[in-house]
Amino acid sequence: MVGIILASHGKFSEGIKESGQMIFGPQEDVAAIVLTPEMGPDDFYAKVKAAIDTFSQKEEILFLVDLWGGTPFNQCSRLIEENGTDGWVAVTGLNLPMVIAAYGERMGSDSAAAIAKAIFPEAVAGVRIKPESLQEGLGAASAPAAAPAAAPVGAIPPGTVLGNGKIDIAFARIDTRLLHGQVATTVTKMVNPDRIIVCSDAVAHDELRKSMIEQAAPPGVKAHVVPIWKIIEVSKDPRFGDTRAMLLFETPQDLLRALEGGVEIKEVNLGSMAHSLGKVVVTNAVAMDQDDVETLEKCAAMGVKFDVRKVPADSPEPFDAVIAKAKAELAAQK
Repeated sequence: MVGIILASHGKFSEGIKESGQMIFGPQEDVAAIVLTPEMGPDDFYAKVKAAIDTFSQKEEILFLVDLWGGTPFNQCSRLIEENGTDGWVAVTGLNLPMVIAAYGERMGSDSAAAIAKAIFPEAVAGVRIKPESLQEGLGAASAPAAAPAAAPVGAIPPGTVLGNGKIDIAFARIDTRLLHGQVATTVTKMVNPDRIIVCSDAVAHDELRKSMIEQAAPPGVKAHVVPIWKIIEVSKDPRFGDTRAMLLFETPQDLLRALEGGVEIKEVNLGSMAHSLGKVVVTNAVAMDQDDVETLEKCAAMGVKFDVRKVPADSPEPFDAVIAKAKAELAAQK
């Protein structure tokens, strides 16, 4: 795996490493090196070199640095020139989208150069202004990439068959927070959907939440919020045969209604269910009440396989064991 050095003035690199871990999970062979006021250039150089010596491999190293021309960059450059290989590459302008993109890219690439090329546009696209009207005229880098076209249903006669005539549900997840950083970056990178579809009656009728979710979509992907009846309708519409979708459900009850309506989902990531009155905590991210337990069991009885984990980097927890723990905890409450 490509090693990553996060280098900065002050504790910026440590903070961005922690933020990246919150979104993408713990990462091996990643080190944050900070330049403090009492350190000289040689001190920083030595710290970076020592960190690289701890990595499992040293042929491919990606340096993500805060400023071009600053001491962290200059010493990383010196290290590359004096000790590096052709696989040592530096990128400046360190930001969180850059780090998250790098984590995702290195899951499928052993080349620091290839990762550097892939993360550059995502790092730039992560710089946006709200209100968006202020971005007008600031250049191509200020706007996110256009989303791939999905089936323009309004322009296609009913009954038209696109692709194989069936929407490709590439990923489905239960998450109280729906579309947030972990999903918008980590999961989207892995699934590569055309569309993120939030399936919730409650959110579909809440204009504020709906607007926030639509704005939270990552660059190049369109987010929609639909009621449960609509996703049932979409799943049976042949005009969506060219669409690759990620479905997000706020509750297991919404998922069950979709399944009962004929939406074909074989596997669901049980990512996060928030704690509230009457619920018991069964994992670090999932809390359930009796209705949740019964609903999830009904979904499982319909053939759904549950992958219980908050982020892809986590180890999955056995669904049966999670349900058994919930039942025991709920029984103890009585």
